This record gives sequence, C-alpha cells and structure tokens, in this order.
Amino acid sequence: MSAAGFPFVLVPVAALALLSVALRPRVVDTVAPRRLALVRATVAVGAFAVATVEVLGALRLLTAPAFGLAWLLFLAVAALAAAWRRRVDARIREQDATGRLATVAVGGPTSQSLPGTVRADTPEPTTGVLGEASGGAATATVAVGPDRPAAPSASDTPATGGWRSVAGDFWRTASRGERLLAGTVAGLLLVELLIALLAAPNNFDSQTYHLPKVERWVAQGDLTFWATAIHRQVTIPPGAEYLLLHLRLFTGGDALHHLVQWAAGVVCLLAVARVTAQLGGGRRAQLLTVFVLATTPMVTLQATSTQTDLVCAAWVLCAGTLALDGLRRRAYLGDLLALGAATGLTAVTKTSGLLAVGPLLVLWGLGQLRLAYTDRAATSRRAPVAGIARTVGASVLILLVAAAVVGPFLGRVYAEFGHPLGPERLRESVPMERHDPQSVLVNALRIGHTALDTPLAPLREVSAEAIIGLAGLIGVDPQDRAITFGREIFPVASWYPDEDRVAFPLAGVLALVGAVAALRRPARVSPGAAGALRAYALVVVVAVVLHTAMIKWQPWGNRLILYALAASVPLAGLWLDAFFRRSGRVASGVGAGRGGPAGSGGRRPVAAGLAVTVLATCALAGVLSVSYGFPRRLVGAGSVFTTSDWESRFIRRPQWAEEYRWAADAVRAADARRIGLSQRNDDWEYPWWLLLRDANGTPPDLLALQSVLDDRPPADPASVDAILCVGSRKLCADLLPADWRLEFRSYVGYALPEQR
Repeated sequence: MSAAGFPFVLVPVAALALLSVALRPRVVDTVAPRRLALVRATVAVGAFAVATVEVLGALRLLTAPAFGLAWLLFLAVAALAAAWRRRVDARIREQDATGRLATVAVGGPTSQSLPGTVRADTPEPTTGVLGEASGGAATATVAVGPDRPAAPSASDTPATGGWRSVAGDFWRTASRGERLLAGTVAGLLLVELLIALLAAPNNFDSQTYHLPKVERWVAQGDLTFWATAIHRQVTIPPGAEYLLLHLRLFTGGDALHHLVQWAAGVVCLLAVARVTAQLGGGRRAQLLTVFVLATTPMVTLQATSTQTDLVCAAWVLCAGTLALDGLRRRAYLGDLLALGAATGLTAVTKTSGLLAVGPLLVLWGLGQLRLAYTDRAATSRRAPVAGIARTVGASVLILLVAAAVVGPFLGRVYAEFGHPLGPERLRESVPMERHDPQSVLVNALRIGHTALDTPLAPLREVSAEAIIGLAGLIGVDPQDRAITFGREIFPVASWYPDEDRVAFPLAGVLALVGAVAALRRPARVSPGAAGALRAYALVVVVAVVLHTAMIKWQPWGNRLILYALAASVPLAGLWLDAFFRRSGRVASGVGAGRGGPAGSGGRRPVAAGLAVTVLATCALAGVLSVSYGFPRRLVGAGSVFTTSDWESRFIRRPQWAEEYRWAADAVRAADARRIGLSQRNDDWEYPWWLLLRDANGTPPDLLALQSVLDDRPPADPASVDAILCVGSRKLCADLLPADWRLEFRSYVGYALPEQR
C-alpha cells in the first residue's frame, strides 16, 4: 500500500460528509431528511467518481496525481457548498426567530409573520426515521404546499445535537426487540468490515475480468479497448470497476477493494429504510426491513467481495427512494439531477438494474402528472398544460443526465462492436432469446426455484421435477439454450453460502408475501400510504417479471437478481410490522400492538411467535454466512485469520496457487519484458498482474496472443520475450514460434526461447 496515497482514500469520505450537509433537503415534510441528504451525497460522489475516470481517461491521465488533484478540488467545492448552506440555514433561523418575536408583539399568528417560514412549535407527522426519534419531538412544519421550499426541519438543525444525540435518543426510546434488531445489523456490518479489510480479493469473476481491467487501465493510462481473449474485460459495464480504480491508484494495490461493496451494502440499508418510511412505515417497520436485508446471505457475502451486484442494488435503491419523493411533491432541478445520476450510475454498473429503475421512473412520471392535475385551480376543468410540459421536460432532463453518465462507455462499445450492448456473442449469451409466454413462465419458475432453494434436498428435487414436468406439458424444453445460459443444466443446489449463487428463501418468501399483501389490501399494511404502497409493489412485480422475461436462467442467477430482492424487501418489512401490529402482542420483545379480534386470541400469539422464529432464522443465516461463507469466512478451513494472502486468493482453486508462482518466477528469471498471454474466456488473468509487477509498483507489459475484438489483433508471439499459458496446453503450443520450449503443469505453463 502506498503510504503517500493512503490519506487520499479519506478524501471521498470527507466530501461525502460535507455534501450530506450541503444537500440537506429544504422541503417541508421531507421523510427521513438525513438519509435523503446521504443518498443525494452518495449519488453526487458516485457520479463525480465516474466522470473523473471518463474525463481523465480521455486525457490519458489515469494516474494517482491526476486523481488526487481532482478529488482535492472536489473536496474544496464540497466544503464551500457546506459552509454556504450553514450560513443560509443560520440566516433563515434568525429571520424566523425575528419574525415570530415581531408577530407575538402585535398578537398576530406566527404562521403569517414571514411567507414560507416554519412553525417550530408544531410537531411533524411521525415518520419513524431509523435512528431518529419516532415521534414526540417538536419539529418544523409549514402551512404552505408540500412542494414549496422552506427552512430546514428541526431534525436537520444543530439544535438536535447531531447524529450522536439522535442515536442516543433512539437507544433510550427503543424497545428491547428494536435494540436487538439494530444491534444484530450493526454487528454484522462490523464483522463484514473486518473480513473486507483482512481478506484478499478472491472472487472468481474478479480474477478473470473485474480486476484485470482495472490493472489494464492503470498500465495504459486510458480507457481505450485492448486486444483480449476475455470479452467481458471490455464489454461488461465498468461502473463498479471505476470506483475500484480510484482505490487502486491511491493505495497502489487491492487491499481496500472490498470496501466498495461493503459501502454499497451500507447505502442499501439506508435507502431501504427510507423507502419503508416513504411507504408509511414507522421505526419498527424500518428496522425490520433493514434486518431482513442485512441478514440475507447474498448480501452478507457480497459485502466483502469485489463483485458488482451490491453496487448495482445500491444505485437502484437510490433511484427508488428519489423516485418515491416524486409522489409527494413536485421535483426541482436538484431532484432531477440526482435521479438522472442514479439512473446513469445503475446503467454504467449493471444494465440489468435498469429493469427496476425503468418502472420506477414511470412511477415517478405518473406521480408528477398526478400532482400537476391536483395543483390546478379547483374551478378549472382544462388539462394542466404547464404541469404536463414541466413533467415532460423533467423526464427528458433525467434521461440526458443518465446518458451523460453512461454515454461515454456505450459510445466506446458502439464504436468497437457496432452495437451499444456489445458483440452478438454477449447479446445472445445472457438475454432471453425466446419471449413467448410459455418460455417466460418456465424461466421464471426456474429462477424462483434457484432463488428459494433450501438445504432440504427432497423439497428441491420434487419442486424441480414439477417444473420440468410442467415445462413438458406446455411444450418447452427446460434445458433449451434459448432460455438457459451456456451449457448449464437445471436444477442446481444453491442453498450453500457461496457469494455467487447462495439462495435467499427467507427474504424471498417474506418479500413475496409482502407484495401480495400490498397489492390486495394495502390499507391494512400501511393505512397512511396505501396508494403509494400498492404502486410501489406493482413496480417491484413488474421489475421481477421483466427480469424473468429478459435474463436467462443460470446457476449464479441469484446474484443477478439481487437488485430486485433489495427493492422488494421494504414490502416484507411493512408486512411484518403490520402483522405484529395486528397480532395483539409481539413475541420475544420485538414490540407490542393491540389485541386482535375476538376469537383469534389463541391463533395470533402463535402466529407472532412463528414470525419471530423466522426472524431469528434470518439472523442465524446471516451469522452463519459471515462465519462459514465461501470464499471468505471467519472460522474453519480458509479462515481470514489463518490463511495467507496468496493462499486466500486461490481458495477456489488451491491447486493453481503454486503453478502461477512457478511460471511467474521462470519468466522473471529470464528477464522478460514483453510477456504474451495465452488464455481462454474464463481463465484467471489477475494473478499475473500481481506476480509480475515491479518492486516500485510498475505494472507488467502483458499482451494477449488471442483476441475476440476484430479491430484489436493479438500480438505476434514472435514479438514477445516470454509466453504465459493458462488452461490449455494445446492452445499455447500452437502459438509457439520455432525454437521455443514449453513447460506446462496441470493448468499453468510458460514458454521461452531456447537461448533464454
């Protein structure tokens, strides 16, 4: 790790903190204002990180000094924005106090003293903000419309004592069960952080293309595509890798790479809690939502990974909570920029996330149109032309901002392959090639079967046979390559806690039950926001349907649908809260509610106890995942405490570790400078970047000897000093120039000229 660059890792964190002050909402009745400020700041920092890579890449300046200067300038702007915001808030508070004093002196009503000022003696409607008092504190409201700018609510002012005071208030007012929920989540986050810091990156895909592309950018200093046998290095959206690039340049290594996904997990928890509050959930509902998501094994395992699915889920949830704001008030320029940036960040990270963001944007647009009709004069029967035009213009701006974020990457892909979604090989491998209802149904059932898998093998086998039998009845081959990825065969066991394929039966079933309840009887789940709840549930259902209609089944499909699971978890939290509220009492101290109707007194306590048991099982699943999960775990064989850095990188393929080192040592001993790579699409390239890096951190000159890019021909084997071979001895032998000798073990080999 670079000692000089390490402090720069803290610059984005400082900028995030300052922007969370500068971007605090100044709109009346904002739900969970602190979390909204954090979401806005996170989106701003993410957009800046992506823009920095794109701009400096175009200038061929992907270097640590250039990135450091860019972040220092951004930090200065964030500091100025935060200072300006504090001065404005102080001036508004002074004007408000002066206006109230003057009004009291003449005996007039305080709400009339200054247009748009706030009343500090009127309690804000309880929103149950996670980590904030769920009620009882005097907060600021105003009698003007909900889309009028006003002074910040009291929860955003220094008078509340800041986050420490808020946390103290929560702990004093929370029930034993709420403390248990919050403590479990906090404990999991801390353990995940420990693993993220101790473990070396060892995700399979990261060895193949996630991390090699980062090293390639560092080596060449720009984002230009390169010859490679692994098309995913250039065709898969690189948003998460852009974030990793900042850490790579600042630290000189990959020691902090896991923090990107860990931070994305924290953002997911903040965002789902706010979504729950926007849908009418109080503090307990938000805690339940956060608890269910935080204990989901896929989340706990991905939070310590260099995969990209949790980053995608974070941007989807940011877009979701920003879109839900559009159901309550008209959007302003800042709202549009944030929503557009969140959409673009989703697209540049994982395009499948747009299957959820798209319906969310439609919901936002419908909400804005509804407000336009609501705000027109009561006597007018004409269509609100101005309001409609404003909504259309706002929608166009959102799309333009999103295009600005993802456009440069799509432009490079289009220029290289003639299609913005990449080569035909990629477009046919993952997306569904059949869209008839029967095929979509079979695909949906297979995806659901894999997502809800349990350790009960008989249940897995029986349900799989039922799906295969149904597929035969409706004339669909369940192994059809048009609806199945590669050569994979359905079914597969996915219950084991592996970061690439672990199932989520508990969270999935709770989300399904919550969605059904929200669609059928939303008023019973959230009496104060029934319409918004039903609309959001419909959006989640549409997103899942789109996913099953457009993405082929694959054994590791559970991580691909993580964004949809995260978006649906608020439905589970709201339903659980409503269930406990109706049950008459909540077992094990989770909370208390009113008694149920006559005749149900015996059933409801039993049902509540069953629900608490489900929550306890969720906690157990989360704890076991971080303790024994694969490929990073706390205890047992392969523990982060007992496994060396190099061994942990090969935890999935331990037999390869010594072979990579053996070949790299031979190439180093030959003093080779230009090194050719012979590899296939799924072989590991990243270890070479680590083993062949100079002592001062200079990356090696690695050249592909096979290329799947038509306009990027591979290097001539005769032009290199040595050849490293992975996977296939025959493939490597066919490339050797005359008078070269080949040494090959089970998976790895090398070739050198005879004179070396």
